[in-house]
Amino acid sequence: MSDKKTSNQMWGGRFASGPAAIMEAINASISFDRKLYAQDIRGSIAHSEMLAQTGIVSAADQEKIAHGLNTILKEIEAGTFEFSTRLEDIHMNIEARLADLIGPAAGRLHTARSRNDQVAVDLRLWVKDECFRVAEALKGLIEALLARADEHAATVMPGFTHMQAAQPVTFGHHCMAYVEMFARDLSRVRDAIERMDESPLGAAALAGTSFPIDRHATAKALGFREPTRNSLDSVSDRDFALEFLAVAAICATHLSRLAEEIIIWSTPQFGFIRLSDSFSTGSSIMPQKKNPDAAELVRGKTGRVTGHLVGLLTVMKGMPLTYGKDMQEDKESVFDAAETLDLMLAAMTGMVSDMTVNAAAMKKAAGSGHATATDLADWLVRTLGLPFREAHHVTGRAVALAEEKKVGLEKLSLEDLQAINPGITADIFSVLAVQNSVKSRTSFGGTAPSEVRRQIRSWKRRIAKA
Repeated sequence: MSDKKTSNQMWGGRFASGPAAIMEAINASISFDRKLYAQDIRGSIAHSEMLAQTGIVSAADQEKIAHGLNTILKEIEAGTFEFSTRLEDIHMNIEARLADLIGPAAGRLHTARSRNDQVAVDLRLWVKDECFRVAEALKGLIEALLARADEHAATVMPGFTHMQAAQPVTFGHHCMAYVEMFARDLSRVRDAIERMDESPLGAAALAGTSFPIDRHATAKALGFREPTRNSLDSVSDRDFALEFLAVAAICATHLSRLAEEIIIWSTPQFGFIRLSDSFSTGSSIMPQKKNPDAAELVRGKTGRVTGHLVGLLTVMKGMPLTYGKDMQEDKESVFDAAETLDLMLAAMTGMVSDMTVNAAAMKKAAGSGHATATDLADWLVRTLGLPFREAHHVTGRAVALAEEKKVGLEKLSLEDLQAINPGITADIFSVLAVQNSVKSRTSFGGTAPSEVRRQIRSWKRRIAKA
């Protein structure tokens, strides 16, 4: 069957000839929607089975249709299928090939169905499948972070606000912060699956169909919880794709934040970690360089994912019900965001898993910047009964004295401290060491190694069940 003949048939009697070349170029989507081939064939087989079960097509025709579709699936997966831009999209490419294979019976497949509900179910199936893939990738990343957190539950490092050393924490506690972030991403992915678990197949062009179809049967066959409940919404809805992009953008933002920290930590000025050669590159001119390119690419690709969300939101914002060709723009953004996020998650899991942690550098940095000043203030409140604001003032004077003497708080003498407040005793030095500071933070969710390990145990149980 020639492309021209098929093109004329596809457009029907309304057009005497195929579209002009420029129209063909702007209208065709086969270059990207071919990714939906498996979902399209899966949906078509389920639709044909329902048509046979309801007596709309014969069992013999359905058997031919199913055999032909499975043959096409094998051809596409083997790389022998010939895609044609003249046939616009994946649906018409498959339908045309089906007609070549089985003849007139192929024409019965589109009974009680439109390309509008067909593409809606195809994309929803694809996004749902991708959500499951993202969920598994997130679990892998969380498990990698849990392993590093367990290993470094007591490894002291500086905690920062405004990128200034604030209070000492542990590297395990820092890793667990990202466990919490990515666990929320995992929760969002699963929530999105729950909302998109409805089948639009059978909504037809926009108004449903007069054929006695069984939409519950096709929904069940395709693994959906139930069919959608409004035919207009069914073919015009793309918020499942928007929600996936929103989840992807939030997750990418979390990945970017961790990537940024990895980049900072791996600088000679910090020296907290060292990335393996697998996730680094050298310089073409400076032989001493080891660049954290994988982390930088994760950081950079975040803008790409966020851009796809903004792009599709912009496409959909002015769309009246129901379908408009604008909605063809939904697929490239979803496909690229999914591919990009998959790569980002894999790269970050690899970096977290095999980075080398420099505990000595972390501990040294944790003691800088008078990081135990809050511990001093807390001790004054707890032991001497000072109001916190007064304790804050006394601590500020101690910090000023330490800076004047160019020493850490823990290096001030008892006499120095008593000159500021006579009630201070030698017990104060028990809280000025960073290790003791960290150990004292035993509140729920705090940085004390005992609390970090408790949170790790809890998350390991939760992820094992996830």
